[in-house]
Amino acid sequence: MKNKRSLFSSFQTKVTLFFVLSLLFLAALSNFFLYEYSLSLQFKETRDKLMAIARTAALSVNTDLLLRIPLNRSGINSADFKVIARQLESVKQANPLLKYIYTMAKTFQPGILQFIVDPSATEKNINPKSPTAFPGDTYDAQRFPEMLKAFESPSADKKMSVDAWGVTLSGYAPIYNNAGEPVAILGVDVDASNIYAMQKTVATRAVFILLIGVILSLALGVLVSKRVTGPVGQLLEGTRKIAAGDLEYKVQVKGKDEISELALSFNNMASRLAEARKDLEDYFYRVVQSMVRSLEAKDPYTRGHSDRVSEYTEKIALEMGVPYAKTQLLKKVAQLHDIGKLGIRENILNKEDTLSSAEWDAMHMHPIIGEEILRPVFSDEEMLSVVRCHHERYDGKGYPYALKGEEISILSQIVSVADTYDAMTSSRAYRPALSKEEAVETIKKNSGAQFNPRVVEAFFRLKTKDAF
Repeated sequence: MKNKRSLFSSFQTKVTLFFVLSLLFLAALSNFFLYEYSLSLQFKETRDKLMAIARTAALSVNTDLLLRIPLNRSGINSADFKVIARQLESVKQANPLLKYIYTMAKTFQPGILQFIVDPSATEKNINPKSPTAFPGDTYDAQRFPEMLKAFESPSADKKMSVDAWGVTLSGYAPIYNNAGEPVAILGVDVDASNIYAMQKTVATRAVFILLIGVILSLALGVLVSKRVTGPVGQLLEGTRKIAAGDLEYKVQVKGKDEISELALSFNNMASRLAEARKDLEDYFYRVVQSMVRSLEAKDPYTRGHSDRVSEYTEKIALEMGVPYAKTQLLKKVAQLHDIGKLGIRENILNKEDTLSSAEWDAMHMHPIIGEEILRPVFSDEEMLSVVRCHHERYDGKGYPYALKGEEISILSQIVSVADTYDAMTSSRAYRPALSKEEAVETIKKNSGAQFNPRVVEAFFRLKTKDAF
């Protein structure tokens, strides 16, 4: 009986594969030629358009002005540069498809060109992430033969190019002097993402037709193999969930055959992995907690700081309606918020005088160091951000990344208030403790600046209840 079932299952698989592969092959073959033809046609139309734009724009360039531009960085300040730049910018505005427009001339080195006018060069200091070229900047065009051919006649890239300006498709045209001699070229670039979008449209149509064939073949295959593929699919989904870290996921397969037994074993394995991970996280947490307390024990001024911050955090989070389970995890993470100070020298941590600029820079690294310490075990990105961002300010003047407003997770902002309140009401080497009233008033004054107003409101509600 077992052999019959095994052969029958094997036959179902073969029938399914036969329908899928045969129809898939025929559909793929026909759609491949359709796709290639459409893609080639669209690509040619784009190249022709780029050459037409480049040729028209090149005719509008005043050669005398172009050749008078100094070929150095100060050239962008010349009146001639500004005139040509305005002309090129107007061409760009008239053709929204364009991403860049520029002029280039030959150098004494074969294959090496130099920029004359790039309108975006004037924006160099405003947007340093936007690549620009100044007059005289050289460019190795040996990889782009169509660019070099443009000194003879209009041309366009036959394939997309990749350089500092991104992934682009470019068109070129010669710029002639009064004697009819080519003295420079004008180039126009389009963002290759536009080309990809056109390709995707054609590809989608081809895939749509292909999917129809696949669906038909799958429908036939499902009729004879659903009982097998269904449970296997559930096991596959379970494997993906486990790989993604969801160890609580359970595979639901009913029956008494080998697949149901496999599903039961799978669920048992996932349960044991979940228990092992919890044990590991608890162990790691206790070790790190011990390290934090050891760190605080070296400084009588901060002893118990993390425990108090953890308690304040829990109260504020619950007052703000954070779910209990998440609040308990946040409470644990809050207790470890300063773990990164293990990576800071003690002479900086315990310094009574004002820290130097270099020492402040070192101190500002402790949130990042803390995140690196916890990341190997803590997989929850939201909780890791609590350690990373507990010194960020609502107004964007905090550290280490100067985040502001809603860029900072609300959990981080809760810990920030709790941390600041305890720091102000604790004695430090460089100042005595503030009274609770003074600390509360300071937090109130900094609502909307250092602190999230919603967190401050919850803090005050608790203070009214004498929770602190």
